[in-house]
Amino acid sequence: MEGAGYEVGSSLSAGSSMRVAMYYSNRDVRLEEMPTPSPGPGEVLLRILASGICGSDVLEWYRIRTAPRVLGHEVGGVIAEVGPGVSGWQPGDRAFVTHHVPCNTCHYCLAGHHTACETLHRTNFDPGGFAEYVRVPALNVERGMLRLPEGVSFEEATFIEPLACVLRGQRLARLEPGQTVVVLGSGISGALHIKLAAALGAGRILATDVSDYRLGRAREFGADVALHAQEDIVGRLRQLTGGRLADLVIVCAGALSASRQALSLVDRGGKVLYFAVPEPGVELPLPIADLWRNEVTLLTSYGGAPGDLAQALEVIRSRRVMVADMITHRLPLAETGRGFQLVASAGESLKVIIDPQR
Repeated sequence: MEGAGYEVGSSLSAGSSMRVAMYYSNRDVRLEEMPTPSPGPGEVLLRILASGICGSDVLEWYRIRTAPRVLGHEVGGVIAEVGPGVSGWQPGDRAFVTHHVPCNTCHYCLAGHHTACETLHRTNFDPGGFAEYVRVPALNVERGMLRLPEGVSFEEATFIEPLACVLRGQRLARLEPGQTVVVLGSGISGALHIKLAAALGAGRILATDVSDYRLGRAREFGADVALHAQEDIVGRLRQLTGGRLADLVIVCAGALSASRQALSLVDRGGKVLYFAVPEPGVELPLPIADLWRNEVTLLTSYGGAPGDLAQALEVIRSRRVMVADMITHRLPLAETGRGFQLVASAGESLKVIIDPQR
Protein backbone atom coordinates (compact mmCIF):
# COMPACT_ATOMS: atom_id res chain seq x y z
CA MET A 1 0.00 0.00 0.00
CA GLU A 2 2.91 2.32 0.71
CA GLY A 3 2.68 4.36 -2.46
CA ALA A 4 4.81 2.11 -4.63
CA GLY A 5 4.64 3.18 -8.24
CA TYR A 6 2.70 6.42 -7.75
CA GLU A 7 2.86 8.73 -10.73
CA VAL A 8 3.69 12.40 -10.49
CA GLY A 9 4.87 15.23 -12.64
CA SER A 10 2.13 15.27 -15.30
CA SER A 11 -1.13 17.20 -15.21
CA LEU A 12 -4.42 15.35 -15.10
CA SER A 13 -6.47 15.72 -18.26
CA ALA A 14 -9.15 18.41 -18.16
CA GLY A 15 -12.55 17.03 -17.23
CA SER A 16 -11.16 13.80 -15.78
CA SER A 17 -13.11 11.97 -13.10
CA MET A 18 -12.09 10.19 -9.94
CA ARG A 19 -13.59 7.59 -7.63
CA VAL A 20 -14.93 8.60 -4.23
CA ALA A 21 -16.68 6.86 -1.35
CA MET A 22 -19.89 8.84 -0.90
CA TYR A 23 -21.36 8.79 2.61
CA TYR A 24 -25.15 8.61 2.98
CA SER A 25 -25.16 6.88 6.39
CA ASN A 26 -23.01 4.42 8.32
CA ARG A 27 -24.80 1.59 6.49
CA ASP A 28 -24.83 3.27 3.09
CA VAL A 29 -21.44 4.31 1.69
CA ARG A 30 -21.32 4.10 -2.11
CA LEU A 31 -18.48 4.04 -4.61
CA GLU A 32 -19.22 6.88 -7.02
CA GLU A 33 -17.44 9.12 -9.50
CA MET A 34 -17.08 12.88 -9.50
CA PRO A 35 -14.93 15.38 -11.43
CA THR A 36 -11.31 15.53 -10.30
CA PRO A 37 -10.82 19.00 -8.78
CA SER A 38 -8.22 21.34 -10.27
CA PRO A 39 -5.93 23.45 -8.07
CA GLY A 40 -6.37 27.20 -8.31
CA PRO A 41 -3.96 29.96 -7.27
CA GLY A 42 -2.08 28.97 -4.13
CA GLU A 43 -3.68 25.51 -4.09
CA VAL A 44 -2.38 21.98 -4.60
CA LEU A 45 -3.92 18.70 -5.71
CA LEU A 46 -2.97 15.84 -3.40
CA ARG A 47 -3.13 12.22 -4.52
CA ILE A 48 -4.35 10.30 -1.47
CA LEU A 49 -2.39 7.15 -0.69
CA ALA A 50 -3.81 6.45 2.77
CA SER A 51 -6.91 7.72 4.56
CA GLY A 52 -7.93 6.69 8.08
CA ILE A 53 -11.50 6.25 9.29
CA CYS A 54 -11.94 8.40 12.40
CA GLY A 55 -14.39 7.65 15.18
CA SER A 56 -16.06 10.97 14.37
CA ASP A 57 -16.68 9.75 10.80
CA VAL A 58 -19.10 7.12 12.16
CA LEU A 59 -20.68 9.50 14.69
CA GLU A 60 -23.94 9.44 12.78
CA TRP A 61 -25.81 12.16 14.64
CA TYR A 62 -22.89 14.44 13.77
CA ARG A 63 -22.40 13.43 10.14
CA ILE A 64 -25.74 12.47 8.62
CA ARG A 65 -27.10 16.02 8.64
CA THR A 66 -24.60 16.92 5.91
CA ALA A 67 -25.04 13.74 3.82
CA PRO A 68 -24.42 12.92 1.06
CA ARG A 69 -20.78 13.90 1.24
CA VAL A 70 -17.26 12.53 0.97
CA LEU A 71 -15.78 12.18 4.45
CA GLY A 72 -12.21 11.49 5.52
CA HIS A 73 -9.71 13.87 7.10
CA GLU A 74 -6.78 11.69 8.25
CA VAL A 75 -4.71 11.55 5.09
CA GLY A 76 -1.26 11.08 3.65
CA GLY A 77 -0.32 11.36 0.00
CA VAL A 78 1.81 12.88 -2.71
CA ILE A 79 1.34 16.17 -4.52
CA ALA A 80 0.04 15.59 -8.04
CA GLU A 81 -0.29 19.24 -9.18
CA VAL A 82 0.42 22.71 -7.85
CA GLY A 83 -1.56 25.81 -8.74
CA PRO A 84 -0.16 29.20 -9.76
CA GLY A 85 1.78 31.00 -7.05
CA VAL A 86 2.57 27.94 -4.92
CA SER A 87 6.10 28.02 -3.58
CA GLY A 88 7.94 25.43 -1.54
CA TRP A 89 5.90 22.53 -2.87
CA GLN A 90 6.14 20.61 -6.12
CA PRO A 91 4.70 17.47 -7.71
CA GLY A 92 6.12 14.37 -6.08
CA ASP A 93 6.46 15.84 -2.59
CA ARG A 94 5.18 13.57 0.17
CA ALA A 95 2.72 15.45 2.37
CA PHE A 96 0.18 15.42 5.15
CA VAL A 97 -2.57 18.03 5.15
CA THR A 98 -5.16 18.88 7.78
CA HIS A 99 -8.74 19.72 6.84
CA HIS A 100 -9.22 22.46 9.48
CA VAL A 101 -6.91 25.46 9.91
CA PRO A 102 -7.27 28.52 12.16
CA CYS A 103 -6.94 32.18 11.17
CA ASN A 104 -4.21 32.83 13.80
CA THR A 105 -5.44 36.42 14.27
CA CYS A 106 -8.81 36.29 16.07
CA HIS A 107 -9.35 36.66 19.82
CA TYR A 108 -9.47 32.89 20.31
CA CYS A 109 -6.31 32.13 18.34
CA LEU A 110 -4.39 34.87 20.12
CA ALA A 111 -5.54 33.42 23.45
CA GLY A 112 -4.27 29.96 22.45
CA HIS A 113 -7.72 28.49 21.73
CA HIS A 114 -7.10 27.85 18.03
CA THR A 115 -9.68 25.07 17.85
CA ALA A 116 -12.39 27.52 18.93
CA CYS A 117 -11.62 29.70 15.89
CA GLU A 118 -14.50 30.20 13.43
CA THR A 119 -12.13 29.89 10.49
CA LEU A 120 -10.98 26.49 11.73
CA HIS A 121 -14.56 25.26 11.82
CA ARG A 122 -15.32 26.57 8.31
CA THR A 123 -12.24 25.30 6.48
CA ASN A 124 -11.92 21.94 4.75
CA PHE A 125 -10.38 20.32 1.70
CA ASP A 126 -12.27 19.25 -1.43
CA PRO A 127 -13.98 16.82 -1.36
CA GLY A 128 -12.70 14.58 1.50
CA GLY A 129 -10.08 11.96 2.17
CA PHE A 130 -12.06 8.97 0.90
CA ALA A 131 -11.29 9.98 -2.67
CA GLU A 132 -8.45 9.49 -5.11
CA TYR A 133 -7.54 13.19 -4.97
CA VAL A 134 -8.28 16.23 -2.83
CA ARG A 135 -7.91 19.89 -3.69
CA VAL A 136 -6.13 21.68 -0.86
CA PRO A 137 -7.23 25.35 -0.53
CA ALA A 138 -4.55 28.02 -0.29
CA LEU A 139 -5.11 28.65 3.43
CA ASN A 140 -4.66 24.93 4.17
CA VAL A 141 -1.53 24.83 2.00
CA GLU A 142 -0.13 27.77 3.92
CA ARG A 143 -1.02 26.66 7.46
CA GLY A 144 -2.01 23.00 7.37
CA MET A 145 0.49 21.08 5.22
CA LEU A 146 3.51 19.23 6.57
CA ARG A 147 6.25 17.54 4.60
CA LEU A 148 6.52 13.84 5.39
CA PRO A 149 10.04 12.65 6.21
CA GLU A 150 11.09 9.54 4.31
CA GLY A 151 10.96 7.54 7.53
CA VAL A 152 7.24 8.23 8.01
CA SER A 153 4.92 6.11 5.86
CA PHE A 154 1.67 7.33 4.33
CA GLU A 155 -0.18 4.99 6.69
CA GLU A 156 1.60 6.50 9.69
CA ALA A 157 0.69 9.95 8.37
CA THR A 158 -2.98 9.14 8.96
CA PHE A 159 -2.23 9.19 12.69
CA ILE A 160 -0.87 12.76 12.70
CA GLU A 161 -4.28 14.42 13.10
CA PRO A 162 -5.70 12.07 15.78
CA LEU A 163 -2.43 12.10 17.73
CA ALA A 164 -2.39 15.90 17.56
CA CYS A 165 -5.82 15.94 19.21
CA VAL A 166 -4.53 13.63 21.96
CA LEU A 167 -1.39 15.71 22.47
CA ARG A 168 -3.50 18.84 22.82
CA GLY A 169 -5.79 17.18 25.37
CA GLN A 170 -2.97 15.92 27.56
CA ARG A 171 -1.17 19.24 27.32
CA LEU A 172 -4.28 21.10 28.49
CA ALA A 173 -4.67 18.56 31.30
CA ARG A 174 -0.97 19.01 32.21
CA LEU A 175 -0.28 15.33 32.63
CA GLU A 176 2.82 14.87 34.78
CA PRO A 177 5.18 11.92 35.25
CA GLY A 178 4.13 9.59 38.04
CA GLN A 179 0.44 10.48 37.92
CA THR A 180 -2.31 7.87 37.92
CA VAL A 181 -4.36 8.03 34.73
CA VAL A 182 -7.68 6.39 33.92
CA VAL A 183 -8.77 6.15 30.27
CA LEU A 184 -12.48 5.41 29.77
CA GLY A 185 -12.90 3.85 26.32
CA SER A 186 -10.08 1.99 24.55
CA GLY A 187 -10.91 2.65 20.91
CA ILE A 188 -8.33 4.41 18.76
CA SER A 189 -8.48 7.67 20.73
CA GLY A 190 -8.23 5.87 24.04
CA ALA A 191 -5.38 3.72 22.73
CA LEU A 192 -3.46 6.82 21.62
CA HIS A 193 -4.05 8.40 25.04
CA ILE A 194 -2.70 5.25 26.70
CA LYS A 195 0.41 5.21 24.50
CA LEU A 196 1.10 8.91 24.97
CA ALA A 197 0.50 8.81 28.73
CA ALA A 198 2.94 5.90 29.00
CA ALA A 199 5.50 7.78 26.89
CA LEU A 200 5.14 10.84 29.14
CA GLY A 201 5.86 8.79 32.25
CA ALA A 202 2.44 8.21 33.80
CA GLY A 203 2.86 6.18 36.99
CA ARG A 204 -0.14 3.90 36.54
CA ILE A 205 -2.63 3.61 33.71
CA LEU A 206 -6.02 1.96 34.07
CA ALA A 207 -8.15 1.51 30.94
CA THR A 208 -11.76 0.46 30.45
CA ASP A 209 -13.95 -0.66 27.56
CA VAL A 210 -16.88 -2.96 26.82
CA SER A 211 -14.89 -4.94 24.22
CA ASP A 212 -12.60 -7.75 25.36
CA TYR A 213 -10.58 -7.31 22.17
CA ARG A 214 -9.91 -3.63 22.88
CA LEU A 215 -9.09 -4.35 26.51
CA GLY A 216 -6.45 -6.80 25.34
CA ARG A 217 -4.98 -4.21 22.98
CA ALA A 218 -5.03 -1.59 25.77
CA ARG A 219 -2.77 -3.87 27.84
CA GLU A 220 -0.43 -4.25 24.87
CA PHE A 221 -0.25 -0.48 24.47
CA GLY A 222 0.76 0.27 28.06
CA ALA A 223 -2.25 0.00 30.38
CA ASP A 224 -1.27 -1.58 33.69
CA VAL A 225 -4.86 -2.70 34.22
CA ALA A 226 -7.68 -3.03 31.68
CA LEU A 227 -11.20 -3.67 32.97
CA HIS A 228 -14.69 -4.04 31.57
CA ALA A 229 -16.54 -0.76 32.04
CA GLN A 230 -19.13 -2.39 34.32
CA GLU A 231 -16.63 -3.87 36.76
CA ASP A 232 -15.78 -2.30 40.13
CA ILE A 233 -13.45 0.31 38.69
CA VAL A 234 -13.30 2.37 41.89
CA GLY A 235 -12.34 -0.64 43.99
CA ARG A 236 -9.65 -1.81 41.56
CA LEU A 237 -8.29 1.71 41.25
CA ARG A 238 -7.94 2.09 45.01
CA GLN A 239 -6.21 -1.28 45.11
CA LEU A 240 -3.81 -0.17 42.39
CA THR A 241 -2.95 3.14 44.06
CA GLY A 242 -2.97 2.16 47.72
CA GLY A 243 -6.32 3.82 48.45
CA ARG A 244 -6.35 6.83 46.15
CA LEU A 245 -8.29 7.60 42.99
CA ALA A 246 -7.01 9.02 39.68
CA ASP A 247 -5.05 12.21 39.17
CA LEU A 248 -6.44 12.40 35.64
CA VAL A 249 -9.48 10.71 34.10
CA ILE A 250 -9.71 10.90 30.29
CA VAL A 251 -13.15 10.21 28.82
CA CYS A 252 -12.83 8.68 25.35
CA ALA A 253 -16.32 7.22 25.11
CA GLY A 254 -19.40 9.20 24.10
CA ALA A 255 -21.80 7.31 26.36
CA LEU A 256 -23.37 9.37 29.15
CA SER A 257 -22.52 6.53 31.55
CA ALA A 258 -18.80 7.14 30.88
CA SER A 259 -19.19 10.88 31.53
CA ARG A 260 -20.87 10.08 34.85
CA GLN A 261 -18.41 7.35 35.80
CA ALA A 262 -15.48 9.72 35.39
CA LEU A 263 -16.75 11.85 38.27
CA SER A 264 -16.54 8.87 40.64
CA LEU A 265 -12.96 8.04 39.65
CA VAL A 266 -11.18 11.38 40.05
CA ASP A 267 -9.17 12.03 43.21
CA ARG A 268 -9.15 15.19 45.28
CA GLY A 269 -7.26 17.85 43.35
CA GLY A 270 -7.55 15.76 40.20
CA LYS A 271 -8.84 16.48 36.72
CA VAL A 272 -11.37 15.04 34.30
CA LEU A 273 -10.70 15.58 30.61
CA TYR A 274 -13.78 15.18 28.43
CA PHE A 275 -12.14 14.17 25.17
CA ALA A 276 -15.41 12.60 23.96
CA VAL A 277 -18.92 13.70 24.94
CA PRO A 278 -22.53 12.57 24.44
CA GLU A 279 -24.60 14.05 21.63
CA PRO A 280 -26.07 17.58 21.91
CA GLY A 281 -29.02 17.91 24.25
CA VAL A 282 -27.74 15.30 26.70
CA GLU A 283 -27.06 16.86 30.09
CA LEU A 284 -24.66 15.67 32.78
CA PRO A 285 -25.76 16.27 36.39
CA LEU A 286 -22.79 17.45 38.45
CA PRO A 287 -22.18 16.93 42.19
CA ILE A 288 -21.02 20.52 42.29
CA ALA A 289 -20.54 20.69 46.08
CA ASP A 290 -18.24 17.66 46.01
CA LEU A 291 -16.28 19.02 43.08
CA TRP A 292 -15.93 22.34 44.88
CA ARG A 293 -14.93 20.76 48.18
CA ASN A 294 -12.32 18.54 46.54
CA GLU A 295 -10.95 21.10 44.05
CA VAL A 296 -11.67 18.87 41.06
CA THR A 297 -11.12 20.41 37.63
CA LEU A 298 -13.34 19.54 34.67
CA LEU A 299 -11.98 20.43 31.24
CA THR A 300 -12.54 19.67 27.57
CA SER A 301 -10.42 19.57 24.44
CA TYR A 302 -11.43 19.66 20.81
CA GLY A 303 -9.29 18.96 17.76
CA GLY A 304 -5.71 19.99 17.16
CA ALA A 305 -3.97 23.22 16.15
CA PRO A 306 -1.05 23.56 13.70
CA GLY A 307 1.49 23.38 16.52
CA ASP A 308 -0.10 20.17 17.79
CA LEU A 309 0.11 18.66 14.29
CA ALA A 310 3.80 19.49 13.95
CA GLN A 311 4.47 17.99 17.36
CA ALA A 312 2.51 14.85 16.47
CA LEU A 313 4.56 14.35 13.32
CA GLU A 314 7.77 14.63 15.33
CA VAL A 315 6.51 12.17 17.95
CA ILE A 316 5.71 9.68 15.17
CA ARG A 317 8.97 10.32 13.31
CA SER A 318 11.06 9.83 16.45
CA ARG A 319 9.10 6.65 17.30
CA ARG A 320 8.34 7.99 20.76
CA VAL A 321 4.81 6.77 20.11
CA MET A 322 4.55 3.81 17.74
CA VAL A 323 1.39 3.84 15.63
CA ALA A 324 1.73 1.24 12.87
CA ASP A 325 0.88 -1.59 15.29
CA MET A 326 -2.57 -0.05 15.81
CA ILE A 327 -3.65 -0.70 12.21
CA THR A 328 -6.03 -3.66 12.05
CA HIS A 329 -7.53 -3.32 8.55
CA ARG A 330 -6.35 -2.04 5.18
CA LEU A 331 -9.14 -1.79 2.63
CA PRO A 332 -9.54 -0.55 -0.97
CA LEU A 333 -11.77 2.43 -1.68
CA ALA A 334 -14.62 0.18 -2.84
CA GLU A 335 -14.77 -1.35 0.67
CA THR A 336 -15.02 1.93 2.57
CA GLY A 337 -18.56 0.97 3.58
CA ARG A 338 -17.24 -2.17 5.22
CA GLY A 339 -14.66 -0.04 7.00
CA PHE A 340 -17.40 2.21 8.38
CA GLN A 341 -19.25 -0.82 9.72
CA LEU A 342 -16.09 -2.16 11.35
CA VAL A 343 -15.43 1.13 13.14
CA ALA A 344 -19.08 1.73 14.07
CA SER A 345 -19.49 -1.76 15.54
CA ALA A 346 -16.46 -1.27 17.83
CA GLY A 347 -15.66 -4.96 17.56
CA GLU A 348 -12.32 -6.50 16.65
CA SER A 349 -10.93 -3.49 14.88
CA LEU A 350 -8.93 -0.50 15.96
CA LYS A 351 -7.55 1.53 13.06
CA VAL A 352 -9.07 1.03 9.63
CA ILE A 353 -7.19 2.57 6.71
CA ILE A 354 -8.53 3.08 3.21
CA ASP A 355 -6.26 3.07 0.16
CA PRO A 356 -8.07 5.17 -2.50
CA GLN A 357 -5.67 3.97 -5.18
CA ARG A 358 -6.82 0.35 -4.85
